[in-house]
Amino acid sequence: MVQAVADFARTMEKNMSQVMVGKEQETKLLLVALLSGGHVLLEDVPGVGKTMLARSLATSFGGTFNRIQCTPDLLPSDITGVSIYNQKLGDFTFRPGPLLAQIVLADEINRATPRTQSSLLEAMGEGQVTVDGVTYPLEQPFMVLATQNPVEFEGTFPLPEAQLDRFFLRLTLGYPSVAEENEVLVRLQEAHPIQTLQACTTPQEVAKLQKLVAKVHVEASVRDYIVRLVHSTRTHPQVHLGASPRGSLALLRAAQALAAMDGRDFILPDDVQVLAIPVLAHRLTLKVESELRGVSAISIISELLQQVDVKAEEMGEG
Repeated sequence: MVQAVADFARTMEKNMSQVMVGKEQETKLLLVALLSGGHVLLEDVPGVGKTMLARSLATSFGGTFNRIQCTPDLLPSDITGVSIYNQKLGDFTFRPGPLLAQIVLADEINRATPRTQSSLLEAMGEGQVTVDGVTYPLEQPFMVLATQNPVEFEGTFPLPEAQLDRFFLRLTLGYPSVAEENEVLVRLQEAHPIQTLQACTTPQEVAKLQKLVAKVHVEASVRDYIVRLVHSTRTHPQVHLGASPRGSLALLRAAQALAAMDGRDFILPDDVQVLAIPVLAHRLTLKVESELRGVSAISIISELLQQVDVKAEEMGEG
């Protein structure tokens, strides 16, 4: 069963690499989120390929794609859709908004007002939108990729902890190396490769693989390791709020997807360790004094990975 997931991952990575240069690890994590049914926060400076990453993902599996440019005057109805009176029919007709697509890029999400940000929550959490009392299910698979600039805060509305927790994982792309940037210039000299990128699978295949990923075996000891690791974020002296049980579940599901992509029907502690930072770091709220000292959530997760033993200590020995 898992071989089908591994084959899918290799095919998708190869296809997306026609557009994305030197972003193999980020592409793999994005596929982990897709196979887990999760949403992704892309946090990085402008111009490093966040939009292209989202478009190449949607095109590669044949899904529909919409981009929402978030601004302070953006209203919830602008993204969910509106009901408009049709004089010919004598009734209201629903006109869907850009949120009704399989891959939705919410560009610069922190520029939208909290009211508009919150309108994404139902779609992200329930896979549906409600307009004028009528609920419309979203076509599966469905993923929101939201971007934000981590260094520019003027005129922005930081995402609250509850909404950050809705994102399955957080990615940063970073600047390319000299060789990678040179390759980018070569590829884009005449035309952008996204214009000729073809689908290599179908949304129906993705939905089927998501069900296979959920069946990957989780040993009790590994599950216990996940729980202890997440629990340690709540007791760390420099953390105000640790990761929630939703973080534990996300880490479990991400590890299942990564194992299947590697051709295994069971997860290892190594899978958990690879995914801990992208899955958990954005879920931590640090104490003010810790932030002033330059402590980061990433450094805390790295520290906890060193401190929390893979195997639980046996009680009653000695």
